[in-house]
Amino acid sequence: MRAIWKGAVSFGLVSIGVKLYSATEEKDIRFHQVHREDGGRIRYKRTCSVCGEEVTYDDIAKGYDIGGGEMVILTDEDFADLPLTSSRAIDVLEFVPAEQVDPILYNKAYYLEPEGTATKPYVLLRDALLDSERVAIVKVALRQREQLATLRVREGVLLLNTMLWPDEIRTPDFGFLDEDLKVRPPELAMASSLIDSMTGEFEPDVFTDDYRAALQEVIDAKVEGREVVQPEEVEEAPAAAVDLMAALKASVDRARAARGEQPSRGGGGEPTPISSARSAQKAAEKKAAKAPAKKTATKKTAEKKAAEPAKKTAAKKTAAKKAEPAKKTAARKTAPRKSA
Repeated sequence: MRAIWKGAVSFGLVSIGVKLYSATEEKDIRFHQVHREDGGRIRYKRTCSVCGEEVTYDDIAKGYDIGGGEMVILTDEDFADLPLTSSRAIDVLEFVPAEQVDPILYNKAYYLEPEGTATKPYVLLRDALLDSERVAIVKVALRQREQLATLRVREGVLLLNTMLWPDEIRTPDFGFLDEDLKVRPPELAMASSLIDSMTGEFEPDVFTDDYRAALQEVIDAKVEGREVVQPEEVEEAPAAAVDLMAALKASVDRARAARGEQPSRGGGGEPTPISSARSAQKAAEKKAAKAPAKKTATKKTAEKKAAEPAKKTAAKKTAAKKAEPAKKTAARKTAPRKSA
C-alpha cells in the first residue's frame, strides 16, 4: 500500500505521527471507450465553450455558478486563505459510544500507521479506545476539504472513518409515511417467524460478486480465444404476491428447506405462532361441535333405555290378555260333562 497522507493525531497534549492508507478498494472491472472499428482510445479535449480553444490545466480555474449566466471564478490564492488550520492534523474532539454514530454518516475508511517514534503513543491510544469501548470523534482536512471522522480499532490498527456532515443526509419524504397503515398481528407474527428462520451469523467472506466473476470469465475467454461458458441462470424473483400471509408462509417454508429443516406445516417441523394459534382454534371448534352431539346421543340412549322396560311390560300385558280366552276355552274342554 502507498501512503496518501502524512500528519499527526492530536490527542490532548500528545501528538502521534501517522501515515494514512486507503483501507478499501473497489473491484469493479473498468473499461475504456474505444473506436469500434480499430480499437483506438477515445480522447476528450478540454475546450472552452466561449472561444472554442483547447485549454491546458494551468489555465483552468474553479467557477461557482450563481445563476442567470453569471459565474464567480476562484483562484488558488482564494483557497489558500481558507481557515484549514488542521490541514496536517487529526484533532480528537471527544469520545462517544460507537452505537451513537449512525452508520449512514460513514463515508470512506483509512488505516493509520505509526510513523517513526510514534509507535508507543499510537499503541497507548489504541488500547485506551479498546478499554473504554468508545470511538474518537475527530476533524481532519483531506483533499482541500475539512471532514468529520471517527477513530476506532480494527484488527489492532487505528481506523479512520470519514463521515458526511449532518446537513448532507437527506430527509426521506415519501407519501406512505403519512398514511395510516395497520399491520395485523398474524402478519407481524409470521414476518417475525420468517426473520427467525433466516437468522444467522454475518460472515462477509461467504458472499461474492457473481456479476463481476461472470464478466471476468467473458474477458478471459476473449483473451484466450475460447468459447464463453454461460453462467448459471439466476433464479427469477417471484411475482408480486396477492396474499401477503401466503407469501410469508411460503417464504418461511423456503428458508427452512434451505437449512435442511422441515416445513412449518405438514412436514413435522416446529409450528409457527400462526399455525399454533390456528390449530388451537380448530381444536376448540371441533371440541365445541362434538359436545352437543354427544349430549344428544346420550339423551337418546337414556330415553331408549327407559323406554325398553315399558315396552317389555306392555308386551307382557298384551300377551297375557291374548292368552285369557285361550285359557277359558281350554278349561271348558277339560271340564267333565254332567250325566243326564
